[in-house]
Amino acid sequence: MSKIQVLVVDDSALVRKLLSEILNSDPDIEVVGTAIDPYQAREKIKKLKPDVLTLDVEMPRMDGVTFLKNLMRLHPMAVVMVSTLTEQGAGVTLEALELGAVDFVAKPKIDLSATMGDYAEEIIEKVKTAAAVNVHALVREKPAATEVSEKLTADAVLAKQTPGAIPSHLKTTDKIIAIGSSTGGTEAIKDILRTLPAHSPGIVITQHIPAAFSGPFAERINGLSALEVCEAQDGQQILPGHAYIAPGDKHLMVERSGARFHCKLNDGPAVSRHKPSVDVLFRSVAQSLGSNAIGLMLTGMGDDGAKGMLEMKEAGSFNFVQDEKSSVVWGMPGQAVKIGAAELQVPLNKIADKLMSLI
Repeated sequence: MSKIQVLVVDDSALVRKLLSEILNSDPDIEVVGTAIDPYQAREKIKKLKPDVLTLDVEMPRMDGVTFLKNLMRLHPMAVVMVSTLTEQGAGVTLEALELGAVDFVAKPKIDLSATMGDYAEEIIEKVKTAAAVNVHALVREKPAATEVSEKLTADAVLAKQTPGAIPSHLKTTDKIIAIGSSTGGTEAIKDILRTLPAHSPGIVITQHIPAAFSGPFAERINGLSALEVCEAQDGQQILPGHAYIAPGDKHLMVERSGARFHCKLNDGPAVSRHKPSVDVLFRSVAQSLGSNAIGLMLTGMGDDGAKGMLEMKEAGSFNFVQDEKSSVVWGMPGQAVKIGAAELQVPLNKIADKLMSLI
């Protein structure tokens, strides 16, 4: 099998050297060139025809987002953004994901050698994922966590229980929609939430995203949607017409209190190597809501959430997934289908309609 060919674009010679050394250390990856700015990158893309581009957000002469916009219009390809994990960097990076970037990693912290091994694992994994994604799905669908630790299950945060019978005086007909996603999910979530009407049921969402990004991500969607979208807070009541996005460093769970439901945040260990974890959210939904829940798995790599979705199905919920053709990566939804946790596969542009038909 031929190696994944990568072009590294960054105005810092030290970062170019570091990223090249990290990526070349993997036997399946070859850095075929580097560029100091988008103008040089443009020429090297023509000459070297790389499979994946790592692209710095902040560069002289032309910033990374402007270059990405032109690139996706003229020559769509797999791009991993290299960004500072600050609130300002979050806004720019989310814009890059809107334009068609596959994923993002933080700027390497050269002075923190103790964490460099984890960083290397992360960027190698994301470059490999980027090389395999359906880039044309990324571009076509646009409208006019590091996996190095022991892989724990949801048991590490929430013990599995058989849902008990709900007393008749506490029963409710209220529905809650639970959504899980990873790579490509920020744009899929945005497309769905800005299409749903204000009278939609409460929605709880776990998206694999860094802590610095989850707040700005929620704010960005809130400005586009008829729903009230926010970063979930511990103890917050889940209300119709609202969507609650898990903070990037906490597990989000649904907890029943009488006939009402609340967000519960948990600072426990990573589950399925992710924090927040979709498995944790889905298990809590299975135990708290049973047949009153609707489960939806969107694009994402890995298998986080599949087992939790199966528990939701066993508790009586109706589950479905984004179909393979419209997914950037069909890992998480594909695994849910594989183990029988989902009833249907639905294209991204039909998901909002499907949700409304179910409620």
